[in-house]
Amino acid sequence: MKYNKTVKLKDGRPCVIRNGTEQDAEAVLSNFIKTHGETDFLTTYPEETSITLEQERAYLTKRTESDREVELVAEVDGVIAGTAGVDLMRSTEKTRHRAKFGISIEKAWWGLGIGRALTEACIECAKAADYLQMELEVVADNTRAVTLYQSVGFVEYGRNPKAFRSRINGWQENVLMRLELDT
Repeated sequence: MKYNKTVKLKDGRPCVIRNGTEQDAEAVLSNFIKTHGETDFLTTYPEETSITLEQERAYLTKRTESDREVELVAEVDGVIAGTAGVDLMRSTEKTRHRAKFGISIEKAWWGLGIGRALTEACIECAKAADYLQMELEVVADNTRAVTLYQSVGFVEYGRNPKAFRSRINGWQENVLMRLELDT
């Protein structure tokens, strides 16, 4: 799925939201590892990443060529500041209307509007791919993210009180959220 849009950040700089390409693989993989080390809100720790550069290239190429899945990057001043993606929940007839959403942004770029820009871009892509529902899980203590998701229309439909077992914070509750796209 192809996507390219420039948005203005809160500090006035332009941010390009676009497909991650195989040429971005090293920067995207580096961003993934860095973001997973900067916050306790993501699903893995940096050392748990086993993705090779070649696998990342293939993944980004596949997402760009896909009609229903996408991996976007937020580029500011030539730097990949964050990534977000829309993935098919399952390809079965009963569930192919559902998309998973995931996002991560380097801490140095927090508070500039990149999260909102990536989230809104993924919603646009999910609608273009004819999904009827987008879903995500977010650590309940990540109040900034929860507030962002609510502001674009996601609603809570449940909680998992022991979703993550953090080395730092012990048990972390996840909020399960969904966004209807067909309304």
